Amino acid sequence: MSLPLKKIVIVGGGAGGLELATRLGSSLGRGKQADITLVDRNHSHLWKPLLHEVATGSLDEGVDAISYLAHARNHHFHFQLGSLTDINRQDKTLLLGEILDTHGEPLVPARRLSYDILVMALGSVSNDFGTAGVKDHCIFLDSPAQAQRFHNEMLNLFLRFSTRSAPEERVNIAIVGGGATGVELSAELHNAVQELHSYGFEGLDNQALT
Repeated sequence: MSLPLKKIVIVGGGAGGLELATRLGSSLGRGKQADITLVDRNHSHLWKPLLHEVATGSLDEGVDAISYLAHARNHHFHFQLGSLTDINRQDKTLLLGEILDTHGEPLVPARRLSYDILVMALGSVSNDFGTAGVKDHCIFLDSPAQAQRFHNEMLNLFLRFSTRSAPEERVNIAIVGGGATGVELSAELHNAVQELHSYGFEGLDNQALT
């Protein structure tokens, strides 16, 4: 009689969690040596360093994101959609919260997953380093939803500007942080202005962006 497979649960489908699930699935999962499950609250994965391109509209999240379900099927692991709400280390179980639709109606009830090995790969969020006003007023770029929010607000801002006649007005966009994302975002904004002008945003050029 064969022993039950070891259950490996990975919480978080970012770059680290997805890569680990893929490698374990392609080896242990494919060889029926372990049962691997990846848990994430989103349906798809988009590499975080690309979020600035989603924010400016130069990259389509729907085209470039990786579907967890499809990827799991191709690499011999399981995917569970949900948000982690509790861990019982004594019983070796974790609780996933219920899933609601856009109207707040329940789609999937809360459920428990058992594990033999649990890997936490929840990633990180941006650090504001205590800079006054950032936490309350900035749009962070830690998720596709935040990047999409930036994109929508940027389009609304440029649309409002393009209908004004005062030539001395400027669009002011402040970027907090001069790392790779901050520098690349500023460059993408420069290109986005040129694209939007060609699409019919009258009066909009790079001189209007500061």
